[in-house]
Amino acid sequence: MTIRLTEGVIPSIRQQNDYAVVAITKHGVEIARRLNEQMSGTDVYYMSKFTKGDEERRSIQLFEGSVRLLFPALFPAYQGLIIIISLGAVVRMIAPLLQDKKKDPGVVVIDDNGEHVISMLSGHLGGANELTHEVAAAIGARAVITTASDVQKTIPVDLFGRRFGWVWESAEKLTPVSAAVVNEERIAVIQESGEPNWWTHERPIPANIQRYDSIHEGRASEPNAVLLVTHRLLEAEEESILANGVLYRPKVIVLGIGCNRGTSAEEIEQVIRETLEELSFSIRSVKAVCSIDLKKDEAGLLEVIRSHGWEFKTYSPAELNTVHVEAPSETVFHYTGAYAVSEPAVKLYTGHDKLALVKKKSGNVTISVGVMAFHASGFAERGVS
Repeated sequence: MTIRLTEGVIPSIRQQNDYAVVAITKHGVEIARRLNEQMSGTDVYYMSKFTKGDEERRSIQLFEGSVRLLFPALFPAYQGLIIIISLGAVVRMIAPLLQDKKKDPGVVVIDDNGEHVISMLSGHLGGANELTHEVAAAIGARAVITTASDVQKTIPVDLFGRRFGWVWESAEKLTPVSAAVVNEERIAVIQESGEPNWWTHERPIPANIQRYDSIHEGRASEPNAVLLVTHRLLEAEEESILANGVLYRPKVIVLGIGCNRGTSAEEIEQVIRETLEELSFSIRSVKAVCSIDLKKDEAGLLEVIRSHGWEFKTYSPAELNTVHVEAPSETVFHYTGAYAVSEPAVKLYTGHDKLALVKKKSGNVTISVGVMAFHASGFAERGVS
């Protein structure tokens, strides 16, 4: 079946994978077909006049008309676009579709000889830089990356800690802080929690980037920009550190939850939020929820966990009973087979005896809170109190 492109009509496409490969020339078609063989996860689109007769078997989609009219369908559907067309032409064709770097797909351009693969759009957040290296390796081409932080092998501010699941609180200062980093100004990385092994380059951390354990130490260095990594909610007098700074939330908080059967998602959510606020912890730093195996199918609890995308870990009563708890309960044991649920579940997950909150009962919910700690290697510490 051939897609017939018509002005003003968004075409119907069959999206089966994360990446679309588009070609409009004889040589481009050959590169697209080779890439489809070498790289999994690609859907190929090229002009019907270059048909080879095996397109249906290979799920390759043919089109007729201006390729410009194909992009309104591809842009929102795919994680990345691999386009074998001249860079200038691609710029003109996709310009009306651009929104911002948090929404646009990664766009990679390949020249007609297949010699260069260029990261064109959304290099960091859209993954175009990584895709460029992957495509170049697949077809034996040269990867062209122009993002300053990648070229200089320094910290990519918008991706800092991303491989660990860190998220930034606000995008407001991403641009000026990135500029300070690539311009080699004084940068303070203030890290109170989270994985410490975030530097991935073979060379040492540049001299203009210094690590600090506290906001007080970082502020004293009078930096031009700050990357602050913490699960804490900042106190009013601390917030000025972010005048030219980005706040990152590492995934370090572990919640132990016990609840009566049938407890609503609304009540569980409210208890979680109130508890974290009392501890001055950010809900964006929650990594996992732990409980007893009996709660594997607890609807309200599962609804809350799914809504936040948290990990859910359960333990058997026997496992929970291997952990020392401060106030074992015969009543809880009678109903569950464990002397406690929320407290030992968190201790098992984190490997720590010391918790930020041992246990709190609120209505139908019991909650405990722990914080992950890490060795210098980046591995979670176990059994440290």
